Amino acid sequence: MPVDRMLPTSEAHDLIELTRDIADKVLEPKVVDYEKHEKFPDGVFEALGAAGLLSLPYPEEFGGGDQPYEVYLQVLEELAARWAAVAVAVSVHSLACYPLFAFGSDEQKQRWLPDMLGGNTIGAYSLSEPQAGSDAAALACKATKTDGGYTINGAKAWITNGGRADFYSLFARTGEGSRGISCFLVPNDTAGLSFGKPEEKMGLRAVPTTTANYDDAFVADERLIGAEGQGLAIAFSALDSGRLGIAAVAVGLAQRALDDAVAYAKERKAFGKRIIDHQGLGFVLADMAAAVDAARATYLDAARRRDRGLPYSRQASVAKLTATDTAMKVTTDAVQVFGGYGYTQDFPVERYMREAKITQIFEGTNQIQRLVIARQLAQ
Repeated sequence: MPVDRMLPTSEAHDLIELTRDIADKVLEPKVVDYEKHEKFPDGVFEALGAAGLLSLPYPEEFGGGDQPYEVYLQVLEELAARWAAVAVAVSVHSLACYPLFAFGSDEQKQRWLPDMLGGNTIGAYSLSEPQAGSDAAALACKATKTDGGYTINGAKAWITNGGRADFYSLFARTGEGSRGISCFLVPNDTAGLSFGKPEEKMGLRAVPTTTANYDDAFVADERLIGAEGQGLAIAFSALDSGRLGIAAVAVGLAQRALDDAVAYAKERKAFGKRIIDHQGLGFVLADMAAAVDAARATYLDAARRRDRGLPYSRQASVAKLTATDTAMKVTTDAVQVFGGYGYTQDFPVERYMREAKITQIFEGTNQIQRLVIARQLAQ
């Protein structure tokens, strides 16, 4: 059942309709086969890029869609309701573009951003390491200053689109402590950059998650984004936006699980009537619907604050925490509604449940979100 959305403009309404059409025709027919067999969705990102869906929150002058974040996130939600892995990849691409857009020089933005936003390339965000996930200040991957640039050595981990992306927003150590981290825009053909075997994941199998190894990889001075030592501030600023992307993906996933559960409950009969008409089951579905609506409201509130230039870091963490916990609960309840069938691969609700789990982990675990919220309350 399509969500009845309150959108700010008629253009936004048209954009949502376009997204639904593409999602139904391009994503929906492929998702089951591609997820089951871990096939990369070749052609899908090109189709999304051609429709302008890879660059929505960025200005038109750089090839973006110039859409409010409020609208962009609802597009992500629509994509996630058909194929969560693709929606996550789109969110990560937007996240990977953010450092250059927000902290790059005018020359850097004019040179690289149009290609990054034009739909022909897709990006990845390279912050985490095997021993440094939530503790980003503990990064060990090192960028050593040399003639004309930096030589990078070390390993990065948990890279969505790893090995498939055209560029990587990389965070590496150029000095000591939390102020000794810098940001670089690394092209995929950099000599000395290689990728590990894709992780064997519980969900989101069609889009690879890999490690990256830098072995004396040279990156030119012109690819330093912002100032030396500014990397951690850039990373955290980007993650505020990225967390909203994951919140929207989680809501889309939860909405799809709810829709499937309701449709099944209207068809399945027990004790002489539809199971949705049994109060015990009807109340479960009602709680699922209330949770999805509430989670959507949290990410829209944060997005509207962002669009108006207001502080939104705490609200982004609230949205990410609320939406992803909701996705886990709603997809679990959807499996319960289907009963034994829900535990089989005959119906996609088991996949939704597997996919929901990672949303509680990446872009900062939900324990980290609670830490962010608590620290802001303590100020």
